[in-house]
Amino acid sequence: MAGEVTPHGSGDEQLPAHECRASYEDRDRVVEVLRLAAGDGRLSADELDQRLEMALAARTYGELAALTKDLPTAPGAAMAAEPKDFVRIQTVSARTRRDGRWVVPKRMEVKVGSGGVKLDFTEAVITQATLRIDVEVNSGWLLLITKPGIVVDADDISVRSGSVKVEPPGEAPTLLSIHVSGKVGSGRVKARPPRPPRRTFWQWLLGRPRLALPSR
Repeated sequence: MAGEVTPHGSGDEQLPAHECRASYEDRDRVVEVLRLAAGDGRLSADELDQRLEMALAARTYGELAALTKDLPTAPGAAMAAEPKDFVRIQTVSARTRRDGRWVVPKRMEVKVGSGGVKLDFTEAVITQATLRIDVEVNSGWLLLITKPGIVVDADDISVRSGSVKVEPPGEAPTLLSIHVSGKVGSGRVKARPPRPPRRTFWQWLLGRPRLALPSR
């Protein structure tokens, strides 16, 4: 028919991956990667704000990929980590710990008798913005090792004769908010940044100032 326009192609060609439309979940994953980078000091607060705004407005995979291409940690690695919905830790007189690159779950329950539990978040894989921890500490202890960007709220813990102490981790964009609730008997709950390594005896000895020789 005269004047009829015939479209090019058969209509079933697939677009390149970078041109495909991104979903809400895709944007959320990149947002978490950016927040992780900011928590590690790779992005300043202004850069984080700018990239977050661009991530939330991104329409395609290519636009999202451009926001993380200069970050050494591959986005796919962070996205692939699937956190557990719930993790329970219970100890009577022993000590247990989570450290290194462990995946932070969505919720935790920690029960301590006379032992201790240490949760070290300095190298943990964080895939969501919040973590809820329900605690029951009798005469033992729960220690949370934080870093800049990890905020701990322990206002909902009831204390009988023990103690609860939260030390600020330092100024940084919030990477993870930890909400701790429950009860403490005669034990203690503490959140603090990591301590610098202790000097050995020889390091201490070599670091001492030289004694001045008496003047003649």
